[in-house]
Amino acid sequence: MTKRELTRSQRLMRMRQAVAVCALLTLPAATAWAQQKPFEPVVGQAGKDVVWVPTPPELVEKMLDMAQVTPQDIEMDLGSGDGRNIIAAAKRGATAVGFEFNPDMVALSNRLAKEAGVAGKATFVEGDMYAADISKATVMALFLLPDNLRKLRDKFLDLRPGSRLVMNTFAIPDWEADVSETIQGDCMSWCTSLLYFVPAKVAGTWKTPQGELTLTQTFQNVSGTLAAGGKTVPVSGKLRGDVMTLSAGGAELSGRVTGDRIEGNNWVATRSGR
Repeated sequence: MTKRELTRSQRLMRMRQAVAVCALLTLPAATAWAQQKPFEPVVGQAGKDVVWVPTPPELVEKMLDMAQVTPQDIEMDLGSGDGRNIIAAAKRGATAVGFEFNPDMVALSNRLAKEAGVAGKATFVEGDMYAADISKATVMALFLLPDNLRKLRDKFLDLRPGSRLVMNTFAIPDWEADVSETIQGDCMSWCTSLLYFVPAKVAGTWKTPQGELTLTQTFQNVSGTLAAGGKTVPVSGKLRGDVMTLSAGGAELSGRVTGDRIEGNNWVATRSGR
């Protein structure tokens, strides 16, 4: 090898060594930058029970409008994602709680709530939505799949009568929505809001001044018979929360349900069996 060739080889070696040193020096800084970069969710990213797809802001407001959310409400969301339903409810003064399995989403939701100035009203709990305690909720604002909603249905029905359930697009299986509204204009997807009122539980046998009232119930729909004066009259009706309206033999009855008692303007019923 000539002296000129040796010099060229030495220069190449030194350049490679310099590049390697630079890479080693900059690696910690690059790693630290990656660790400090804020988490950003991606539409369609996998979750424990559902993928994340955000509700459009216009539909968030429509859902809360339909549920008539006020500062007296406790609003909850299951699979709360980036917290947009909870933050919007908190801006209306409600006490709002979101349950989310992904810890990065929980951290993001807390940051966004703080930026929105509602950190004192919005709370995010890391955990399984099926195990969440929703018993104090007066409003549930949700974007879940029918299979998720089916699994949660019994918990919904155990909420206080009159509590409002408002859904993005997907209906609770087998349960007819009380109100449905669709955003008009430029909305391309996720444009429909479905509102349900949790009905009082009225199935059973009731004693009334008119006779024995026997009711069966499927969500807010009721049917049965009224046995009075040796005759049996078919009965049908609906519940809107704790208010029940019945039609019996051409007569219309309405009353408010409180546990095992129904009180109407001119009648009272007490439950004797379920």
